[in-house]
Amino acid sequence: MNMMLRSPNRPAVAAQGAWTLPLAGLALGLLALGLLFQTEVTAAVATWDRSAAYTHCWLVLPIAAWLAWSRRERLATLRPRPSLLLALPALGGAVAWLVAERLGIMEGRQLVLIGLVWVLVLATLGWRIALAMAGPLAYLVFLVPFGEFLTPMLQDLTLRMIEVGLRVTGIPHYIDGLIIEIPSGTFLVAEACAGLRFLIAALAFGALYALVMFRSPGRRAIVMVLALVVPVLANGLRALGIVLYGHYLGSAEAAAADHLVYGWGFFSVVLLLLVLAGLPFREDAGEPARDTDALAPLRPAPRATGGGVAAAVVVAGLAGIGPLAAAQLDAAVTAPRVIPTTLGAAEGCTAEGLALRCAEGTATARLVVFDPAANWGVIAAARRAALDAVDDAALAFNVNAPGMAWQARQEPGRPALTAVAAWRDGQPAGDGLRSRLAQALSSLRGGSAAPVLAVVEFLPAAEAGTPPSQALRRVLAAQAEGLAMEAAGLSKGR
Repeated sequence: MNMMLRSPNRPAVAAQGAWTLPLAGLALGLLALGLLFQTEVTAAVATWDRSAAYTHCWLVLPIAAWLAWSRRERLATLRPRPSLLLALPALGGAVAWLVAERLGIMEGRQLVLIGLVWVLVLATLGWRIALAMAGPLAYLVFLVPFGEFLTPMLQDLTLRMIEVGLRVTGIPHYIDGLIIEIPSGTFLVAEACAGLRFLIAALAFGALYALVMFRSPGRRAIVMVLALVVPVLANGLRALGIVLYGHYLGSAEAAAADHLVYGWGFFSVVLLLLVLAGLPFREDAGEPARDTDALAPLRPAPRATGGGVAAAVVVAGLAGIGPLAAAQLDAAVTAPRVIPTTLGAAEGCTAEGLALRCAEGTATARLVVFDPAANWGVIAAARRAALDAVDDAALAFNVNAPGMAWQARQEPGRPALTAVAAWRDGQPAGDGLRSRLAQALSSLRGGSAAPVLAVVEFLPAAEAGTPPSQALRRVLAAQAEGLAMEAAGLSKGR
């Protein structure tokens, strides 16, 4: 009896082989990007671990992987089509990264890294596969801990909503900065009360809900708008409710106890209501989408080559131009100089050496002078380190006076208060885009203006009748003719 040997399914083997080298190139490219931009990756992970506003970021990669797996059928008729031409946008990414690095915007650098990952997928697997996986790839944006710059604006918005509510209810109140006083006590609209953690988590959840439940771009856009607006309004109502509850109890402390726990419960209810409101309009079943679901199958791919690996090498090589250029620019930058200095006399205080002793406590100061070629990221990092900003429930306030713009902060459980202010080229410099851009241009052109950071620390006395924050405000307001003039003079260019 003759026996006939059957050959394996050649089309299936060919299809599997067509993916091998492109996937190897993708893995190689991801490894290279991780090594080139390990500072950005490390900073992101540290923020996830440190800040309660970004703990949801730990779930982004598993969710993106699940979204990709749920779309695996879209890849059944597609084959990788590596393209060196599609790797060229990585050069634009390198330029964008260098701009963000010179401006000292870590979130910008991290967003560029996500963009480079998109370029890598596009170049190694082809535009059709990238389009089929557009949802999971877009969701990777939530790996970036962005939005912290919104905190002051959200604090102010929350404060205004509380103020309107108190006026409507007729409750007597007095507002000083972010502090609200009512007959039953005092409330502080701290950074934790701004609602940033609710807003960022709602956006991440809203994006997931939109990708899973809806197909049309219009409905997905509506979901994202609601995920942006509703948490902000809900947080203002939550904060107002705490103040009203304190008025009802007659104790601000009792109402504020565990208010963040209550806030998450309230936020969960708001999300549940949004989910229920969207269920009648779901589009997760029925006809396939007209965009990625209707991708026309490609003709059988040609014999597998090393195009995917070559594309990954090109992407990594072009992306590396940014860090290489930054290293060259920073090669001659020297370490900052720390200069202990005296504080100007304030009412009720006397100078004792470098310290200023007041009835409420003792203040000391130092100036940190940076290299004129340093980028603003170094100054911003020194500012954050001096303020020791690790808890968004801290007491934070600003003190503005002619020629000065101070940021002050007191961490919970720590008696000392710290205030910082910066000067550049003889003028006060904030932490906004204008100061960052001016320093970036100066560092590129070889300017001589040296950024200066002033740090004032105030240690309250064991028994002080005046709140330490008021004493520090008084000390800072008295520095216009002393410390501020010295810092401004050191910061001037030649």
